[in-house]
Amino acid sequence: MLIACGDALIDFVPTRNADGREAVMPAVGGSCLNVAIGMARLGAPTGFVGGISTDLFGRLIADHAAASHVDLRLATRSDHQTTLAFVRIVAGESHYAFYDAETATRNWAYRRGSIPFDTVEAVHVGSTTLVNDQGAAETKALIADAKSSSTISFDPNCRPNLVKDKPAYLARMAEFAGSADLIKMSDVDFAYLFGDERYEQRASALLRQGTSLVVVTRGNNGAIAWHGGAGAIEVAAPKVEVADTIGAGDSFQAALLFALHKQGRLARPRLKDIGADELRRALSFAANCAGLTCTRPGADPPWSREITSPL
Repeated sequence: MLIACGDALIDFVPTRNADGREAVMPAVGGSCLNVAIGMARLGAPTGFVGGISTDLFGRLIADHAAASHVDLRLATRSDHQTTLAFVRIVAGESHYAFYDAETATRNWAYRRGSIPFDTVEAVHVGSTTLVNDQGAAETKALIADAKSSSTISFDPNCRPNLVKDKPAYLARMAEFAGSADLIKMSDVDFAYLFGDERYEQRASALLRQGTSLVVVTRGNNGAIAWHGGAGAIEVAAPKVEVADTIGAGDSFQAALLFALHKQGRLARPRLKDIGADELRRALSFAANCAGLTCTRPGADPPWSREITSPL
């Protein structure tokens, strides 16, 4: 099984009503839930770990995840309200306003012994859950239990408007990166975390500390990855008609994990030994899945039947 641990929320996605005025449309989201849905829709056995409300929006989230074949038995249901995120697109980038006080996601707590990690091939973490102290602490505890048997995947998916103490946040992200076997981040997140540092310089440092694979996605400019054995590999982004970019990075992450799983390269020792050709195919597959997600509004990752590019 593959597991994503973290946020589940409702995005209010920009649209226009019949009169042409600005409006919003609710859509299930949350970076880590999006990753879980993406992996499950592609055909991987997938579970989600995190808090989901029993309120109206929480039921929407649970129904949507279940319809995508995500196993929710490891999720924690509570009567805390659902996190809401209002989205605005500025210069092609999604900007968010979060309403996240005392929510089911914020109040999630890891239940030690509840996850059979010997049956879990990989655990993905990241995003807004790691901004607050409780979410970060609970996720660290989960990683400590998972690390001996499961590959750890990490995407910081930074949300600067939620960060109150940037130096502390940067230190926290560095700590999570130090626990990860696979790190993926967007070019925007890279700039927030590392400023003007060159991609390859930071990637080399992460590889030296024990990470097996580092990936930076760059929107229309495709993605570039660094691996200790396979070297640097760059793949192009597909040319598509973009509706919005919401969930594109999560779709890339999900598809990359799925591709490595299908190739038999996701387990830690197998990931370390992946060859350049295999890695290029996995990255191209992920880029194509992300491109398809961009053709429709909201975080709506593709199903396996929609993918025509081979692995």
